[in-house]
Amino acid sequence: MKKLLLTVLTLAAVSVTNAQNCSDLFFSEYVEGSGNNKALEIYNPTANPITINNDYRIVRYNNGMSAATAHASAQTYVILGHHVIQPYDVWVITVDKRDAGAPCPGNECAVDAALQAVSDTFVTPDYNICWALYHNGNDAISLQKFVGGNWTYVDIFGEIGVDPAPSWSDMPPLYDGSAGAYYTLDQTLIRKSSVQKGVTVNPSPFIAPAEWDSLPRNTYTQLGFHNCNCQSIGLAENTQTSQVKVFPNPAVSGSALTIYAAGKNIASVNFYNALGQLVKTVAIENPAVKVSVDAGLSKGIYLSEIVFEDKSTTAERLIIE
Repeated sequence: MKKLLLTVLTLAAVSVTNAQNCSDLFFSEYVEGSGNNKALEIYNPTANPITINNDYRIVRYNNGMSAATAHASAQTYVILGHHVIQPYDVWVITVDKRDAGAPCPGNECAVDAALQAVSDTFVTPDYNICWALYHNGNDAISLQKFVGGNWTYVDIFGEIGVDPAPSWSDMPPLYDGSAGAYYTLDQTLIRKSSVQKGVTVNPSPFIAPAEWDSLPRNTYTQLGFHNCNCQSIGLAENTQTSQVKVFPNPAVSGSALTIYAAGKNIASVNFYNALGQLVKTVAIENPAVKVSVDAGLSKGIYLSEIVFEDKSTTAERLIIE
């Protein structure tokens, strides 16, 4: 898991009719926590790696900003540099506030250590350059792809051009919490497993509970992996791939893990801690596509590297509770 600091490289009714199921990236988790605890998780629902190389961007529509205004201003977006998202894996992107520059609470508070630990990429924190990851409960966000010389929507969170002030709620009229509870303010939201594609046309209205489940503020236990129906479809249709499933995940400390690989025998498993240090290697006496591993790991976040008989490898994030 590499952590990169991104900078802006260049200027540059709910509808999903422009996307096929499990065909392109979409947002799988939204973190709007206290202080600078802001993060977005992007999921690859396909059976193939997706290489990003300045052809995707995240755009924030601050306080009801229109699409025309946001798309014309480099400060509103971050162009995503080179990164490969493996099949059915995620990319966690967080604002780069890893060092507190002033006493907390305050505008310069550091991102929580637990959020830092599960983040893959940190976006520049210079608000004058880019404020794409400084979202609040009344900001819409889009994920866009550069196709044929134009930026096209692959997913939209919220309703572009509308300010719910201060948040979308969980029931009609959906704005400002006058009915129901705040849903996009001080919350962690997880995309429902039944969602298999992004929203490609600005929704009117944005009904968050239709596609998102809510967790309390500053909850990060589900970041780093995503449960989606696309994965079971992919494994069923692509039995010769080396896609791996580790379960249970999260797991309880001391419990055995089951690892399933479609199409290749597993020879060994390496476990690395959050610092990238190898903490344990488990050799499989009788390599198979499905194995049980007694990892004996303490509580924490790990990267499990699965080594196949042909010496190829793949990796899955693992949480031990």
